Amino acid sequence: MTDLVVLQRLLIITVLSGAIGYERERHGRAAGFRTHMLVGVGSCLVMLTGIHLMEALAGRVEVDPTRMAAQVVSGIGFLGAGTILRFRASVLGLTTAASLWAVAGIGLAVGAGFFSAATFSTLIVLTALYGFSPLERAMRKSWYQTLAIETTISDATLAKIRHVLTDYDVEIRDFDVAKSDQPGCSRVEFSVKLLNRGYQEEILQNLLRLEGTSRAYWR
Repeated sequence: MTDLVVLQRLLIITVLSGAIGYERERHGRAAGFRTHMLVGVGSCLVMLTGIHLMEALAGRVEVDPTRMAAQVVSGIGFLGAGTILRFRASVLGLTTAASLWAVAGIGLAVGAGFFSAATFSTLIVLTALYGFSPLERAMRKSWYQTLAIETTISDATLAKIRHVLTDYDVEIRDFDVAKSDQPGCSRVEFSVKLLNRGYQEEILQNLLRLEGTSRAYWR
């Protein structure tokens, strides 16, 4: 490979990975524009180094140019795992981790000179990040509900409420406590993920049977 070819491939992956990183940056993710760019350039460099060694040692030592690249595929998982966060009952960062893994693959493809696959993959990733985000939110809209419960606040009461919701596979994503009009009670609002809405009334009935609970309703 000439120096011009090396520079060309590094510049191409800089543009492609930067485009994907820009979308993550706009959403305020920890791994954004620069992180994606560095992952792309780094993986491209590893692929270029493997090819360079194969060419430099041709006829003297048998070199597999994909051996170094294979370590990128497994190693990028550690960086991706670092972008996945658990906040209260929610898990954040899965999409960013996946985009980092995809950028690493695109970098390897560019380093190997597989420009068409790298370009098509970048377009697909960008389409998934930009175009499918509203569709994903629309698909999940019916899953997320707000459950309001007016009850006496205690660790035991919250534990019983959580037990009832767990029995119906309801995932608690967040909760907030506010004042209630009922004397001696507080209003606890749970943001929940409810995959089966057929049990909504049954859940309310079970919650109302709990000691200290005066009211329960979906908002």
